[in-house]
Amino acid sequence: MGKPYSVLVIDDHPLLRRGICQLVTSDSDFTLFGEAGSGLDALAAVSENEPDIILLDLNMKGMTGLDTLNALRQEGVTSRIVILTVSDAKQDVIRIVRAGADGYLLKDTEPDLLLDMLKKTMLGHRVISETVQEYLSELNSTVNEQEWIENLTPRELEILQHLAEGQSNRVVAEQLHISEGTVKVHVKNLLRKANAKSRTEMAVRYLNQ
Repeated sequence: MGKPYSVLVIDDHPLLRRGICQLVTSDSDFTLFGEAGSGLDALAAVSENEPDIILLDLNMKGMTGLDTLNALRQEGVTSRIVILTVSDAKQDVIRIVRAGADGYLLKDTEPDLLLDMLKKTMLGHRVISETVQEYLSELNSTVNEQEWIENLTPRELEILQHLAEGQSNRVVAEQLHISEGTVKVHVKNLLRKANAKSRTEMAVRYLNQ
């Protein structure tokens, strides 16, 4: 593969955060973008640049993981956001995926499996720990799937096809010879038109049409 995927780790437990950072950097497919101990620190960390993946703890003091996820998506952050938590509560899983998370992984996941799941999320898959997978059957949307796709411009459709292959903004920009900023604007427009919270949700719906 080309450039390693950059990861931002957000967890309010310093010891756990350090362990996760060490795990991420133990695999040459990943590089550490940074770490944050709170939602506010996380928002500051992505104000200039975005990592490929944000690993986000759910139960944090102050701004919770859900608050942080909502704030990141409102800011237009297009990184893959994967929740890493101890909570296997059904309402947490449903709430988080509805809010635009690209994955929901439990902290008792085997380290190697966790790294594999993160690679999968970069290929456009939504990654959910097996024990909470069944909760998602309730999320099946009744939206008219054809409609939003028919309303896309040729350029948006072209970008959507690249996103559906799991490509990052950077790779799409290189392939289409446009700036990363332009790709990001298109991604935001696509998310709005699809009424989707994350690029993964949008890609899954596009591929399932």
